[in-house]
Amino acid sequence: MAITINIYYTGEGGSAKKFAEEMVSSGVVDEIRAEEGNIRYEYFFHMDDKETVLLIDSWKDQSSLDKHHASPMMAKITKLRNKYDLHMKVERYVSDDAGVPSTDEKFIRK
Repeated sequence: MAITINIYYTGEGGSAKKFAEEMVSSGVVDEIRAEEGNIRYEYFFHMDDKETVLLIDSWKDQSSLDKHHASPMMAKITKLRNKYDLHMKVERYVSDDAGVPSTDEKFIRK
């Protein structure tokens, strides 16, 4: 099982992209990726909405995510999020560990 959270950060005047860039350049992203239980922490830029950035954030389990939420990283993230006046839409997914069904395999080019 893994928990994946999609966070859509939205701001004005390119602030969401600036936030993501500062998260990377300040080293916060590397620190989060080094946390125990982190599987993925990546930003993506929206092709149709230049004011929105997507973060895909995956964790091994709820305990790992809870530790991350209680860590000093959250204060750093919150400070930057407030600096850039961002708003968030959050989606949460829990994997079933079943993998890709064989009926879907024919649609995947590897």
